[in-house]
Amino acid sequence: MYHFGIIGNPLKQSFSAKFFTEKFNAEHIDADYHLFPLESIREFPMLIKEHTFRGLNVTLPFKQSIIPYLNELDATAKGVGAVNVINFRNGLLIGYNTDTKGFRESVIPLLKPCHKSALVLGTGGAAKAVAYALRSLDIEVRFVSRSQDYDFTYSELNKEVIAEHLLIVNCTPLGMFPDVEACPALPYQYLTDRHLLYDVIYNPALTLFLRKGKEQGAVVCNGLEMLYGQARQAWEIWNN
Repeated sequence: MYHFGIIGNPLKQSFSAKFFTEKFNAEHIDADYHLFPLESIREFPMLIKEHTFRGLNVTLPFKQSIIPYLNELDATAKGVGAVNVINFRNGLLIGYNTDTKGFRESVIPLLKPCHKSALVLGTGGAAKAVAYALRSLDIEVRFVSRSQDYDFTYSELNKEVIAEHLLIVNCTPLGMFPDVEACPALPYQYLTDRHLLYDVIYNPALTLFLRKGKEQGAVVCNGLEMLYGQARQAWEIWNN
């Protein structure tokens, strides 16, 4: 039997166990998939010592801190600076980033010529993957953070900034179940029907961030297709 799983914290909202268990059953694959909530990434060496894994998914908050524990990174993971898939091969732990392709494929059908500049909310592993994908599409990226170390703080987002960036991607956990009444602190009143709001969160399907955008006429999209896309690519990696 092959063993797979996901590390992160929290993991109650993860769809991965259901997705892969259904896939194993449908394709008659002798494998299992389990959730491994870690309090700290320092628990990772003991985890892999106690289990014989074929592959692992990695979610927040460990997409960047996992890197020192790996033997190799593929080109995309190295370019992004974050990992969400680990392949165990010949005693080596190899890191990949499938978030980038998952996001890229899901956002392309929604893009219009006016979407030349994007605000990426957050600076973690998901934000880096999204930024990498957007730049590959020749879209300018500006990061928004509570820290002044990035392009904008939330307090600096005014009417002019919102008007200049018609694509806004939420890569923070704000609004994720169960904290569904939270959302990034944007001046939502300045959004228009030319804006595209994308939330990497998929539970709930319509976050408060997306709901506020929709009320202003913006096109909105959650992260479910991104999730399916990255999962399919992870499966290809584990089987190759």
